[in-house]
Amino acid sequence: MRKFSIEKPDQGLRNSIQEKINNLNKPKGSLGMLEDIAMQICLIQQMLSPTLRRPYHLLFAGDHGIEREEVSVSPREVTWQQMINFAHGGGGINMFCRQHGFLLKLIDMGVDHDLSAYSDKIIDRKIAQGTKNFLHGPAMTDKECDQAIDIGASLVDDCIKDGCRIISLGEMGIGNTSPSSIWMSLFGNIPLSECIGAGAGLNNVGIKHKLSILNQSIIHYRDTSPHISPISYFGGYEMVGAIGAMLRAAELRLPIMVDGFIMSACMLAASQLYPDILHYAIFCHCGDENGHHKMLRLMNARPILNLGMRLGEGTGALCAYPIIDSAVRMINEMNTFDNANITKYF
Repeated sequence: MRKFSIEKPDQGLRNSIQEKINNLNKPKGSLGMLEDIAMQICLIQQMLSPTLRRPYHLLFAGDHGIEREEVSVSPREVTWQQMINFAHGGGGINMFCRQHGFLLKLIDMGVDHDLSAYSDKIIDRKIAQGTKNFLHGPAMTDKECDQAIDIGASLVDDCIKDGCRIISLGEMGIGNTSPSSIWMSLFGNIPLSECIGAGAGLNNVGIKHKLSILNQSIIHYRDTSPHISPISYFGGYEMVGAIGAMLRAAELRLPIMVDGFIMSACMLAASQLYPDILHYAIFCHCGDENGHHKMLRLMNARPILNLGMRLGEGTGALCAYPIIDSAVRMINEMNTFDNANITKYF
């Protein structure tokens, strides 16, 4: 796997940033989380007047071999059907990108369908027709894992070249709550039963079946391949691609908007490789998937929103963008006490 240079942002500007925030014409601390977000983005970008120009949303797609074990209520063809829907502009993520001015990239990392007819809308980076079934062995090879990381990183490079200063990530892949739950359990040392939820809509019987299959998968992993990273053993191509994008974004000092359960699991996995990546993560939403709030606590994350959403695609992240935008507008556009001739008050 390629090496990334990811370090905690230099703290030398912290006092100057705080002084600027405190001198805005408002009581100290009165804009709450907006002040925290502004501080974080200023430190990431190493400037007192940050910018969010050319925001991009990368949506990675891939299918999962574990879906064959009926761990999801939705069949795998929904992955490619939704990708075509996104290509036509009809998805939830399309609407939110239009609303908030995000440039959308759709990336086929491993969808089990020929999407070449949509090459003008969907970027073809297909590694295989979906991962292998991790109930019986690794989902992908080390080579495929490295390839997915490199693809994700290169897509961020493309965004940077176009002037991007903040990036959002999403996914489409039926069955991807299963590897996410396993990552949460293994990386967080949390019982698997506390990491599994309904996904796209499993009932109680379905959840019990899912728990049984994933437990068997972990046992087989520990018995046969404990030397293999859980990232490649259980992950999806779209998930590992997102990890690569996160790592490169942090290396290039981009704020990273983190969506719900799946993308939080990817950030958790990325933080196992480079713990300082968490300084670049803006956790946008606590989703309705069981265990998401526990996963966020593993990373000491305080999400901006809690709207009960569980659509994925990055929709929760984009819903939080206006608040991030407000934080940046606050530090850039609010007047100071001195300039406004207002007596400073607390």
